[in-house]
Amino acid sequence: MSTIPENIKINEPLHQKEYLQDGELKIWQGETTDVVSSISSTPTYAPTLLGSIPSMGEKEALEALASSDSAFKNGQGDWPTMKVQDRIKCMESFVSQMKETRNEVVKLLMWEIGKTLPDSEKEFDRTVEYIYDTIKDYKELNHEGARFTKVQGINAMIKRSPLGIVLCLGPYNYPLNETFSLLIPALIMGNTVLFKPAKFGVLLLSPLLKAFQSAFPKGVINVLYGRGREVAAPIMKSGLVTVLSLIGNSKSAIALQDLHPNKNKLRLILGLEAKNPAIILPDANIDLAVSECISGSLSFNGQRCTALKIIYVHESIADEFNKKFTAKVDALKFGNPWEDNVFLTPLPEPDKPNYIQELIDDAKANGASVINQKGGERSENYIFPAVLFPINKKMRVYHEEQFGPVVPIMIFKDIQEPLDDMAASDYGQQVSLFGKDINTVAPLIDVLVNLVCRVNLNSSCQRGPDVFPFTGRKDSAVGTLSIHDALRSFSIRTFVASKDNDYNNAILQELLDSKKSNFINTDYIL
Repeated sequence: MSTIPENIKINEPLHQKEYLQDGELKIWQGETTDVVSSISSTPTYAPTLLGSIPSMGEKEALEALASSDSAFKNGQGDWPTMKVQDRIKCMESFVSQMKETRNEVVKLLMWEIGKTLPDSEKEFDRTVEYIYDTIKDYKELNHEGARFTKVQGINAMIKRSPLGIVLCLGPYNYPLNETFSLLIPALIMGNTVLFKPAKFGVLLLSPLLKAFQSAFPKGVINVLYGRGREVAAPIMKSGLVTVLSLIGNSKSAIALQDLHPNKNKLRLILGLEAKNPAIILPDANIDLAVSECISGSLSFNGQRCTALKIIYVHESIADEFNKKFTAKVDALKFGNPWEDNVFLTPLPEPDKPNYIQELIDDAKANGASVINQKGGERSENYIFPAVLFPINKKMRVYHEEQFGPVVPIMIFKDIQEPLDDMAASDYGQQVSLFGKDINTVAPLIDVLVNLVCRVNLNSSCQRGPDVFPFTGRKDSAVGTLSIHDALRSFSIRTFVASKDNDYNNAILQELLDSKKSNFINTDYIL
Protein backbone atom coordinates (compact mmCIF):
# COMPACT_ATOMS: atom_id res chain seq x y z
CA MET A 1 0.00 0.00 0.00
CA SER A 2 1.33 3.43 -0.92
CA THR A 3 1.65 6.16 1.67
CA ILE A 4 -1.56 8.11 2.06
CA PRO A 5 -1.03 11.90 1.87
CA GLU A 6 -2.04 13.76 5.01
CA ASN A 7 -4.75 15.74 3.24
CA ILE A 8 -6.29 12.50 1.96
CA LYS A 9 -6.29 10.49 5.20
CA ILE A 10 -9.50 9.68 7.05
CA ASN A 11 -8.51 10.78 10.53
CA GLU A 12 -11.94 10.43 12.10
CA PRO A 13 -15.01 8.63 10.73
CA LEU A 14 -17.84 10.93 9.67
CA HIS A 15 -20.92 9.79 11.55
CA GLN A 16 -23.75 11.59 9.79
CA LYS A 17 -26.21 12.42 12.54
CA GLU A 18 -27.90 15.38 10.88
CA TYR A 19 -30.59 15.00 8.26
CA LEU A 20 -32.52 17.69 6.40
CA GLN A 21 -36.25 17.60 6.92
CA ASP A 22 -38.82 20.39 6.74
CA GLY A 23 -36.14 23.07 6.57
CA GLU A 24 -34.32 21.89 9.69
CA LEU A 25 -31.11 19.96 10.23
CA LYS A 26 -32.48 17.44 12.70
CA ILE A 27 -30.42 15.06 14.83
CA TRP A 28 -30.94 11.37 14.14
CA GLN A 29 -31.37 9.21 17.23
CA GLY A 30 -32.20 5.87 15.62
CA GLU A 31 -30.30 3.00 14.04
CA THR A 32 -27.42 3.73 11.70
CA THR A 33 -25.68 1.99 8.81
CA ASP A 34 -21.90 1.91 8.55
CA VAL A 35 -20.27 3.37 5.44
CA VAL A 36 -17.21 1.31 4.55
CA SER A 37 -14.62 1.88 1.86
CA SER A 38 -13.01 -0.99 -0.03
CA ILE A 39 -9.78 1.04 0.11
CA SER A 40 -7.43 0.04 2.91
CA SER A 41 -5.82 2.62 5.17
CA THR A 42 -3.49 0.11 6.86
CA PRO A 43 -0.42 -1.81 5.60
CA THR A 44 -2.31 -5.08 5.99
CA TYR A 45 -5.47 -4.96 3.90
CA ALA A 46 -8.67 -4.12 5.73
CA PRO A 47 -11.68 -2.10 4.58
CA THR A 48 -11.82 1.42 6.03
CA LEU A 49 -14.71 2.62 8.16
CA LEU A 50 -15.61 6.03 6.75
CA GLY A 51 -18.55 6.74 9.04
CA SER A 52 -22.25 6.01 9.25
CA ILE A 53 -25.60 7.32 8.03
CA PRO A 54 -29.13 7.21 9.45
CA SER A 55 -31.12 4.08 8.69
CA MET A 56 -34.53 5.59 8.13
CA GLY A 57 -37.86 3.88 7.59
CA GLU A 58 -41.45 4.48 6.59
CA LYS A 59 -42.18 6.95 9.40
CA GLU A 60 -39.40 9.34 8.39
CA ALA A 61 -40.19 8.88 4.69
CA LEU A 62 -43.81 9.92 5.17
CA GLU A 63 -42.78 12.85 7.37
CA ALA A 64 -40.49 14.07 4.58
CA LEU A 65 -43.25 13.54 2.05
CA ALA A 66 -45.65 15.61 4.17
CA SER A 67 -43.05 18.40 4.25
CA SER A 68 -42.64 18.34 0.46
CA ASP A 69 -46.40 18.26 -0.01
CA SER A 70 -46.86 21.20 2.34
CA ALA A 71 -44.15 23.22 0.58
CA PHE A 72 -45.74 22.65 -2.84
CA LYS A 73 -49.23 23.08 -1.35
CA ASN A 74 -51.05 22.04 -4.53
CA GLY A 75 -49.21 24.73 -6.46
CA GLN A 76 -50.01 27.44 -3.90
CA GLY A 77 -46.73 27.25 -1.96
CA ASP A 78 -44.18 30.03 -1.84
CA TRP A 79 -41.68 28.05 -3.92
CA PRO A 80 -43.83 27.11 -6.95
CA THR A 81 -45.36 30.63 -7.10
CA MET A 82 -42.09 32.46 -6.48
CA LYS A 83 -40.61 34.90 -8.98
CA VAL A 84 -38.06 33.35 -11.31
CA GLN A 85 -35.33 35.74 -10.16
CA ASP A 86 -35.94 34.79 -6.53
CA ARG A 87 -35.59 31.06 -7.24
CA ILE A 88 -32.39 31.88 -9.12
CA LYS A 89 -31.07 33.78 -6.09
CA CYS A 90 -31.67 30.68 -3.95
CA MET A 91 -29.77 28.52 -6.44
CA GLU A 92 -26.91 31.01 -6.62
CA SER A 93 -26.69 31.00 -2.83
CA PHE A 94 -26.52 27.21 -2.85
CA VAL A 95 -23.78 26.90 -5.46
CA SER A 96 -21.74 29.61 -3.74
CA GLN A 97 -21.80 27.59 -0.51
CA MET A 98 -21.23 24.36 -2.40
CA LYS A 99 -17.92 25.59 -3.81
CA GLU A 100 -16.58 25.93 -0.27
CA THR A 101 -16.95 22.16 0.26
CA ARG A 102 -14.82 21.12 -2.74
CA ASN A 103 -11.89 19.57 -0.90
CA GLU A 104 -14.05 17.56 1.46
CA VAL A 105 -16.40 16.30 -1.25
CA VAL A 106 -13.52 15.34 -3.57
CA LYS A 107 -11.82 13.43 -0.76
CA LEU A 108 -14.98 11.48 0.01
CA LEU A 109 -15.55 10.74 -3.69
CA MET A 110 -12.19 8.98 -3.75
CA TRP A 111 -12.75 6.99 -0.58
CA GLU A 112 -16.39 6.08 -1.10
CA ILE A 113 -16.43 5.00 -4.75
CA GLY A 114 -12.76 4.77 -5.72
CA LYS A 115 -12.82 7.54 -8.32
CA THR A 116 -9.39 8.93 -9.20
CA LEU A 117 -8.36 12.32 -7.83
CA PRO A 118 -8.46 14.07 -11.26
CA ASP A 119 -11.85 12.53 -12.06
CA SER A 120 -13.22 13.41 -8.60
CA GLU A 121 -12.11 17.01 -9.03
CA LYS A 122 -13.58 17.04 -12.53
CA GLU A 123 -16.91 15.71 -11.25
CA PHE A 124 -17.15 18.44 -8.63
CA ASP A 125 -16.12 21.25 -10.98
CA ARG A 126 -18.35 19.97 -13.76
CA THR A 127 -21.30 19.94 -11.36
CA VAL A 128 -20.68 23.54 -10.32
CA GLU A 129 -20.45 24.52 -13.99
CA TYR A 130 -23.66 22.58 -14.66
CA ILE A 131 -25.52 24.61 -12.03
CA TYR A 132 -24.31 27.93 -13.45
CA ASP A 133 -25.21 26.82 -16.99
CA THR A 134 -28.65 25.73 -15.78
CA ILE A 135 -29.22 29.15 -14.23
CA LYS A 136 -28.19 30.79 -17.50
CA ASP A 137 -30.48 28.58 -19.56
CA TYR A 138 -33.34 29.17 -17.12
CA LYS A 139 -32.97 32.91 -17.63
CA GLU A 140 -33.16 32.44 -21.38
CA LEU A 141 -36.19 30.19 -21.00
CA ASN A 142 -37.90 32.84 -18.88
CA HIS A 143 -37.05 35.53 -21.41
CA GLU A 144 -38.67 33.50 -24.19
CA GLY A 145 -41.93 33.46 -22.26
CA ALA A 146 -41.85 37.06 -21.05
CA ARG A 147 -44.14 38.38 -23.78
CA PHE A 148 -47.67 38.11 -25.06
CA THR A 149 -48.43 36.41 -28.34
CA LYS A 150 -51.59 37.17 -30.32
CA VAL A 151 -53.07 34.46 -32.51
CA GLN A 152 -56.57 34.43 -34.00
CA GLY A 153 -57.77 37.15 -31.67
CA ILE A 154 -56.35 35.54 -28.51
CA ASN A 155 -53.58 37.08 -26.41
CA ALA A 156 -51.50 34.51 -24.53
CA MET A 157 -48.45 34.46 -22.28
CA ILE A 158 -46.86 31.00 -22.42
CA LYS A 159 -44.36 29.93 -19.79
CA ARG A 160 -43.30 26.76 -18.00
CA SER A 161 -44.60 25.77 -14.58
CA PRO A 162 -43.57 23.11 -12.05
CA LEU A 163 -45.11 19.66 -11.92
CA GLY A 164 -45.26 18.98 -8.18
CA ILE A 165 -43.35 16.61 -5.88
CA VAL A 166 -40.25 14.96 -7.34
CA LEU A 167 -38.70 11.78 -5.92
CA CYS A 168 -35.03 11.87 -6.90
CA LEU A 169 -32.72 8.86 -6.71
CA GLY A 170 -29.20 9.23 -8.04
CA PRO A 171 -26.52 6.67 -9.05
CA TYR A 172 -23.40 5.69 -7.13
CA ASN A 173 -21.00 6.06 -10.05
CA TYR A 174 -21.65 9.80 -10.42
CA PRO A 175 -23.20 10.53 -7.02
CA LEU A 176 -22.70 14.26 -7.40
CA ASN A 177 -22.88 15.13 -11.10
CA GLU A 178 -25.63 12.82 -12.35
CA THR A 179 -27.63 13.20 -9.16
CA PHE A 180 -27.52 16.97 -9.53
CA SER A 181 -28.50 16.70 -13.19
CA LEU A 182 -31.86 15.58 -11.76
CA LEU A 183 -31.93 17.63 -8.59
CA ILE A 184 -30.99 21.08 -9.86
CA PRO A 185 -33.44 21.45 -12.77
CA ALA A 186 -36.23 19.94 -10.67
CA LEU A 187 -35.66 22.53 -7.95
CA ILE A 188 -35.14 25.62 -10.07
CA MET A 189 -38.34 24.96 -12.04
CA GLY A 190 -40.33 25.25 -8.80
CA ASN A 191 -40.86 21.62 -7.82
CA THR A 192 -40.30 20.31 -4.31
CA VAL A 193 -37.85 17.42 -4.07
CA LEU A 194 -37.46 14.29 -1.96
CA PHE A 195 -33.88 13.17 -2.41
CA LYS A 196 -32.41 9.79 -1.48
CA PRO A 197 -28.68 9.34 -2.16
CA ALA A 198 -27.31 6.13 -3.69
CA LYS A 199 -25.98 3.25 -1.60
CA PHE A 200 -22.38 4.34 -2.31
CA GLY A 201 -21.27 7.96 -2.48
CA VAL A 202 -23.64 9.02 0.28
CA LEU A 203 -21.36 10.63 2.87
CA LEU A 204 -19.96 13.05 0.29
CA LEU A 205 -23.34 14.82 0.35
CA SER A 206 -23.05 15.50 4.08
CA PRO A 207 -21.01 18.71 3.61
CA LEU A 208 -23.82 20.03 1.37
CA LEU A 209 -26.71 19.60 3.81
CA LYS A 210 -26.12 22.99 5.43
CA ALA A 211 -26.06 24.65 2.01
CA PHE A 212 -29.38 23.03 1.06
CA GLN A 213 -30.88 24.06 4.39
CA SER A 214 -29.79 27.70 4.23
CA ALA A 215 -30.32 28.32 0.50
CA PHE A 216 -33.83 26.94 0.00
CA PRO A 217 -37.12 27.60 1.81
CA LYS A 218 -38.60 25.15 4.28
CA GLY A 219 -39.66 21.84 2.76
CA VAL A 220 -38.39 22.57 -0.75
CA ILE A 221 -35.82 19.79 -0.43
CA ASN A 222 -35.88 16.90 2.04
CA VAL A 223 -33.04 14.38 2.23
CA LEU A 224 -33.67 10.72 3.09
CA TYR A 225 -31.19 8.05 4.11
CA GLY A 226 -31.80 4.33 4.08
CA ARG A 227 -32.77 1.49 1.76
CA GLY A 228 -35.01 2.24 -1.18
CA ARG A 229 -37.60 -0.32 -0.20
CA GLU A 230 -37.84 1.26 3.25
CA VAL A 231 -38.11 4.93 2.29
CA ALA A 232 -38.91 5.21 -1.43
CA ALA A 233 -41.61 2.53 -1.48
CA PRO A 234 -44.02 4.18 1.00
CA ILE A 235 -43.56 7.53 -0.72
CA MET A 236 -44.56 6.05 -4.09
CA LYS A 237 -47.52 4.18 -2.57
CA SER A 238 -48.92 7.51 -1.36
CA GLY A 239 -49.68 8.61 -4.90
CA LEU A 240 -48.46 12.13 -4.11
CA VAL A 241 -45.29 11.91 -6.19
CA THR A 242 -45.67 13.64 -9.54
CA VAL A 243 -42.23 12.85 -10.99
CA LEU A 244 -40.01 9.82 -10.47
CA SER A 245 -36.49 10.83 -11.45
CA LEU A 246 -33.99 8.00 -11.22
CA ILE A 247 -30.63 7.11 -12.68
CA GLY A 248 -29.90 3.47 -12.05
CA ASN A 249 -31.42 0.08 -12.68
CA SER A 250 -34.57 -0.55 -14.73
CA LYS A 251 -35.79 -3.20 -12.28
CA SER A 252 -35.77 -0.62 -9.49
CA ALA A 253 -37.53 1.92 -11.70
CA ILE A 254 -40.24 -0.55 -12.69
CA ALA A 255 -40.75 -1.68 -9.09
CA LEU A 256 -41.24 1.92 -7.93
CA GLN A 257 -43.57 2.76 -10.83
CA ASP A 258 -45.72 -0.25 -9.98
CA LEU A 259 -46.24 1.07 -6.45
CA HIS A 260 -47.82 4.32 -7.63
CA PRO A 261 -51.64 4.09 -7.55
CA ASN A 262 -52.17 6.74 -10.25
CA LYS A 263 -49.71 5.97 -13.02
CA ASN A 264 -51.23 8.45 -15.46
CA LYS A 265 -50.31 11.20 -12.99
CA LEU A 266 -46.69 10.06 -12.80
CA ARG A 267 -44.03 11.50 -15.08
CA LEU A 268 -40.87 9.44 -15.53
CA ILE A 269 -37.37 10.82 -16.02
CA LEU A 270 -35.07 7.81 -16.05
CA GLY A 271 -31.48 7.07 -17.00
CA LEU A 272 -31.08 3.30 -17.03
CA GLU A 273 -28.85 0.52 -18.35
CA ALA A 274 -27.02 0.41 -21.63
CA LYS A 275 -24.96 -2.09 -23.56
CA ASN A 276 -23.13 0.38 -25.78
CA PRO A 277 -21.18 -1.28 -28.58
CA ALA A 278 -18.10 -0.20 -30.47
CA ILE A 279 -17.96 -1.18 -34.14
CA ILE A 280 -14.48 -1.33 -35.65
CA LEU A 281 -14.66 -1.27 -39.46
CA PRO A 282 -11.88 -2.73 -41.66
CA ASP A 283 -10.50 0.70 -42.61
CA ALA A 284 -10.49 2.06 -39.06
CA ASN A 285 -7.42 3.74 -37.60
CA ILE A 286 -6.57 0.87 -35.26
CA ASP A 287 -4.36 2.87 -32.89
CA LEU A 288 -7.09 5.47 -32.48
CA ALA A 289 -9.75 2.78 -32.02
CA VAL A 290 -7.65 1.02 -29.38
CA SER A 291 -7.06 4.23 -27.45
CA GLU A 292 -10.71 5.24 -27.51
CA CYS A 293 -11.92 1.73 -26.63
CA ILE A 294 -9.57 1.62 -23.63
CA SER A 295 -11.06 4.85 -22.35
CA GLY A 296 -14.57 3.86 -23.33
CA SER A 297 -14.57 0.42 -21.75
CA LEU A 298 -12.40 0.90 -18.67
CA SER A 299 -12.63 4.51 -17.46
CA PHE A 300 -13.77 4.26 -13.85
CA ASN A 301 -13.44 0.49 -14.28
CA GLY A 302 -16.30 0.42 -16.78
CA GLN A 303 -18.77 1.51 -14.09
CA ARG A 304 -20.61 3.93 -16.36
CA CYS A 305 -23.86 3.54 -18.27
CA THR A 306 -22.05 5.18 -21.19
CA ALA A 307 -19.17 2.68 -21.09
CA LEU A 308 -18.40 0.53 -24.10
CA LYS A 309 -19.64 -2.88 -23.00
CA ILE A 310 -19.04 -4.92 -26.14
CA ILE A 311 -16.61 -4.41 -29.01
CA TYR A 312 -17.35 -5.67 -32.53
CA VAL A 313 -14.18 -5.99 -34.62
CA HIS A 314 -14.14 -6.90 -38.29
CA GLU A 315 -12.47 -10.29 -38.77
CA SER A 316 -9.86 -8.84 -41.13
CA ILE A 317 -8.31 -6.66 -38.41
CA ALA A 318 -9.21 -8.63 -35.26
CA ASP A 319 -5.74 -10.06 -34.65
CA GLU A 320 -4.03 -6.67 -34.90
CA PHE A 321 -6.67 -4.92 -32.81
CA ASN A 322 -6.60 -7.59 -30.09
CA LYS A 323 -2.81 -7.56 -29.88
CA LYS A 324 -2.61 -3.80 -29.45
CA PHE A 325 -5.68 -3.59 -27.20
CA THR A 326 -4.57 -6.28 -24.73
CA ALA A 327 -1.08 -4.80 -24.47
CA LYS A 328 -2.56 -1.43 -23.52
CA VAL A 329 -4.97 -2.98 -21.03
CA ASP A 330 -2.16 -4.85 -19.27
CA ALA A 331 -0.15 -1.62 -19.11
CA LEU A 332 -2.89 0.22 -17.18
CA LYS A 333 -1.87 1.22 -13.68
CA PHE A 334 -3.89 -0.04 -10.72
CA GLY A 335 -3.70 1.80 -7.42
CA ASN A 336 -5.44 4.04 -4.94
CA PRO A 337 -7.36 7.01 -6.38
CA TRP A 338 -4.90 9.68 -5.29
CA GLU A 339 -1.81 8.03 -6.81
CA ASP A 340 -0.19 9.66 -9.84
CA ASN A 341 -1.22 8.32 -13.26
CA VAL A 342 -3.51 5.68 -11.77
CA PHE A 343 -6.24 4.48 -14.12
CA LEU A 344 -7.73 1.43 -12.41
CA THR A 345 -8.90 1.80 -8.81
CA PRO A 346 -10.54 -0.38 -6.13
CA LEU A 347 -14.13 -1.40 -6.76
CA PRO A 348 -16.61 0.08 -4.28
CA GLU A 349 -18.98 -2.91 -4.38
CA PRO A 350 -17.55 -5.80 -2.31
CA ASP A 351 -19.32 -8.43 -4.42
CA LYS A 352 -18.32 -7.00 -7.81
CA PRO A 353 -15.07 -9.02 -8.23
CA ASN A 354 -17.00 -12.26 -7.69
CA TYR A 355 -19.63 -11.21 -10.24
CA ILE A 356 -16.97 -10.37 -12.82
CA GLN A 357 -15.35 -13.74 -12.13
CA GLU A 358 -18.68 -15.44 -12.84
CA LEU A 359 -18.86 -13.70 -16.22
CA ILE A 360 -15.29 -14.75 -17.02
CA ASP A 361 -15.90 -18.38 -16.04
CA ASP A 362 -19.14 -18.53 -18.03
CA ALA A 363 -17.48 -17.06 -21.11
CA LYS A 364 -14.59 -19.53 -20.89
CA ALA A 365 -17.03 -22.42 -20.50
CA ASN A 366 -18.73 -21.32 -23.71
CA GLY A 367 -15.64 -20.98 -25.86
CA ALA A 368 -13.96 -17.67 -25.03
CA SER A 369 -10.46 -17.09 -23.73
CA VAL A 370 -8.92 -14.40 -21.55
CA ILE A 371 -6.49 -12.98 -24.10
CA ASN A 372 -4.59 -10.51 -21.91
CA GLN A 373 -1.92 -11.80 -19.51
CA LYS A 374 -3.19 -10.00 -16.39
CA GLY A 375 -6.87 -10.56 -17.06
CA GLY A 376 -8.75 -11.85 -14.03
CA GLU A 377 -5.92 -11.39 -11.51
CA ARG A 378 -7.50 -10.92 -8.08
CA SER A 379 -6.71 -8.83 -5.04
CA GLU A 380 -8.78 -8.06 -1.96
CA ASN A 381 -10.69 -5.22 -3.59
CA TYR A 382 -10.17 -5.69 -7.31
CA ILE A 383 -10.16 -8.00 -10.31
CA PHE A 384 -7.93 -6.93 -13.18
CA PRO A 385 -9.76 -6.28 -16.47
CA ALA A 386 -10.20 -9.44 -18.50
CA VAL A 387 -10.39 -9.13 -22.28
CA LEU A 388 -12.64 -11.98 -23.47
CA PHE A 389 -12.45 -13.28 -27.06
CA PRO A 390 -14.22 -14.51 -29.09
CA ILE A 391 -17.65 -13.76 -27.61
CA ASN A 392 -20.84 -15.48 -28.72
CA LYS A 393 -24.51 -15.16 -27.79
CA LYS A 394 -24.47 -18.13 -25.41
CA MET A 395 -22.46 -16.10 -22.91
CA ARG A 396 -23.84 -14.04 -20.06
CA VAL A 397 -21.40 -11.23 -20.81
CA TYR A 398 -23.02 -10.81 -24.23
CA HIS A 399 -26.42 -10.16 -22.67
CA GLU A 400 -25.74 -8.58 -19.28
CA GLU A 401 -24.60 -5.03 -18.59
CA GLN A 402 -21.39 -5.95 -16.76
CA PHE A 403 -20.77 -2.52 -15.18
CA GLY A 404 -17.25 -3.50 -14.27
CA PRO A 405 -13.76 -4.37 -15.56
CA VAL A 406 -14.34 -7.01 -18.23
CA VAL A 407 -14.22 -6.35 -21.98
CA PRO A 408 -15.96 -8.74 -24.42
CA ILE A 409 -14.79 -8.67 -28.04
CA MET A 410 -16.82 -10.17 -30.88
CA ILE A 411 -15.81 -10.57 -34.52
CA PHE A 412 -18.09 -9.86 -37.46
CA LYS A 413 -17.90 -10.54 -41.18
CA ASP A 414 -20.86 -8.51 -42.37
CA ILE A 415 -21.90 -5.16 -40.88
CA GLN A 416 -25.46 -6.43 -40.76
CA GLU A 417 -24.48 -8.71 -37.85
CA PRO A 418 -23.85 -5.94 -35.27
CA LEU A 419 -26.77 -3.95 -36.67
CA ASP A 420 -29.13 -6.88 -36.14
CA ASP A 421 -27.75 -7.39 -32.63
CA MET A 422 -28.36 -3.74 -31.77
CA ALA A 423 -31.88 -3.88 -33.15
CA ALA A 424 -32.64 -6.98 -31.06
CA SER A 425 -31.09 -5.52 -27.89
CA ASP A 426 -33.22 -4.22 -25.04
CA TYR A 427 -30.96 -1.17 -24.91
CA GLY A 428 -30.36 1.78 -27.20
CA GLN A 429 -28.25 4.54 -25.72
CA GLN A 430 -25.09 5.08 -27.80
CA VAL A 431 -22.63 3.48 -30.20
CA SER A 432 -19.01 4.16 -31.15
CA LEU A 433 -18.28 3.78 -34.85
CA PHE A 434 -14.68 3.57 -36.05
CA GLY A 435 -13.99 3.96 -39.76
CA LYS A 436 -12.91 6.37 -42.48
CA ASP A 437 -14.59 5.65 -45.83
CA ILE A 438 -17.62 7.92 -46.00
CA ASN A 439 -19.24 5.60 -48.56
CA THR A 440 -19.47 3.06 -45.74
CA VAL A 441 -19.84 5.43 -42.79
CA ALA A 442 -22.62 7.60 -44.23
CA PRO A 443 -25.29 4.89 -44.65
CA LEU A 444 -24.27 3.36 -41.32
CA ILE A 445 -24.87 6.63 -39.51
CA ASP A 446 -28.30 6.88 -41.14
CA VAL A 447 -29.22 3.48 -39.68
CA LEU A 448 -27.51 3.81 -36.31
CA VAL A 449 -29.36 7.02 -35.37
CA ASN A 450 -32.54 4.95 -35.58
CA LEU A 451 -31.16 2.36 -33.16
CA VAL A 452 -29.49 4.56 -30.55
CA CYS A 453 -29.59 8.23 -29.56
CA ARG A 454 -25.94 9.18 -30.01
CA VAL A 455 -23.46 7.99 -32.63
CA ASN A 456 -19.86 8.72 -31.65
CA LEU A 457 -17.66 8.82 -34.73
CA ASN A 458 -14.13 7.59 -34.02
CA SER A 459 -14.57 8.35 -30.33
CA SER A 460 -15.77 6.61 -27.18
CA CYS A 461 -19.28 6.95 -25.80
CA GLN A 462 -19.81 9.64 -23.20
CA ARG A 463 -22.43 11.84 -21.63
CA GLY A 464 -21.04 15.33 -22.06
CA PRO A 465 -20.94 18.10 -22.91
CA ASP A 466 -23.96 18.71 -20.70
CA VAL A 467 -25.60 20.96 -23.28
CA PHE A 468 -26.08 17.91 -25.54
CA PRO A 469 -29.19 15.75 -25.06
CA PHE A 470 -28.63 12.68 -22.89
CA THR A 471 -31.21 9.98 -23.40
CA GLY A 472 -31.76 6.52 -24.80
CA ARG A 473 -34.19 4.23 -26.56
CA LYS A 474 -35.99 1.16 -25.20
CA ASP A 475 -34.86 0.20 -21.67
CA SER A 476 -32.01 2.71 -21.59
CA ALA A 477 -33.93 5.88 -20.70
CA VAL A 478 -37.22 7.68 -20.37
CA GLY A 479 -37.07 11.43 -20.95
CA THR A 480 -34.11 13.58 -21.94
CA LEU A 481 -31.48 15.13 -19.72
CA SER A 482 -29.18 18.00 -20.60
CA ILE A 483 -29.08 21.57 -19.40
CA HIS A 484 -31.67 22.59 -21.99
CA ASP A 485 -33.88 19.50 -21.95
CA ALA A 486 -33.91 18.86 -18.20
CA LEU A 487 -35.61 22.18 -17.47
CA ARG A 488 -38.38 21.11 -19.82
CA SER A 489 -38.51 17.57 -18.46
CA PHE A 490 -39.24 18.87 -14.96
CA SER A 491 -41.90 21.35 -16.04
CA ILE A 492 -44.95 21.75 -18.23
CA ARG A 493 -46.06 24.49 -20.62
CA THR A 494 -48.83 26.61 -19.13
CA PHE A 495 -50.34 29.89 -20.26
CA VAL A 496 -52.81 32.63 -19.56
CA ALA A 497 -55.07 33.53 -22.47
CA SER A 498 -57.74 36.20 -23.07
CA LYS A 499 -59.71 37.48 -25.99
CA ASP A 500 -58.19 40.53 -27.64
CA ASN A 501 -60.60 43.31 -26.64
CA ASP A 502 -60.35 46.61 -24.78
CA TYR A 503 -61.78 45.22 -21.55
CA ASN A 504 -59.34 42.31 -21.29
CA ASN A 505 -56.37 44.26 -22.61
CA ALA A 506 -56.82 46.92 -19.93
CA ILE A 507 -56.74 44.22 -17.24
CA LEU A 508 -53.64 42.62 -18.74
CA GLN A 509 -51.90 45.98 -18.92
CA GLU A 510 -52.75 46.68 -15.29
CA LEU A 511 -51.40 43.25 -14.30
CA LEU A 512 -48.15 44.00 -16.11
CA ASP A 513 -47.82 47.52 -14.67
CA SER A 514 -48.60 46.47 -11.10
CA LYS A 515 -46.19 43.49 -11.13
CA LYS A 516 -48.55 41.77 -8.69
CA SER A 517 -48.45 38.50 -10.63
CA ASN A 518 -45.25 36.49 -10.68
CA PHE A 519 -46.48 34.70 -13.80
CA ILE A 520 -47.75 37.61 -15.88
CA ASN A 521 -44.67 39.78 -16.17
CA THR A 522 -42.22 40.72 -18.87
CA ASP A 523 -39.20 41.18 -16.63
CA TYR A 524 -35.91 40.34 -18.30
CA ILE A 525 -33.34 38.79 -15.96
CA LEU A 526 -29.75 39.69 -16.72
